[in-house]
Amino acid sequence: MVSLDITITLPDELAIEAQARGLLTSESLQQLIDAELARQRKVDVLFPLLERLPDADKGDLAEADVADEIRTYRAEKRAAREGHR
Repeated sequence: MVSLDITITLPDELAIEAQARGLLTSESLQQLIDAELARQRKVDVLFPLLERLPDADKGDLAEADVADEIRTYRAEKRAAREGHR
């Protein structure tokens, strides 16, 4: 595990409330960072998928097209998981 010393400057009210809610502990900050990294990873997956979808000006997406994209994404995720076992 890496130990980092971080100094942040917060508005008084924000710092007081965060401290009162226990959000400024190492454990809480680790959970917040983990959650943000998970969110960013999902975005990293979502945007390439969106680029693969037909442009909106080329017509409406049919439900079948969306279902096909979801199946393709899930198959890719499954294959990636099985490749890491």
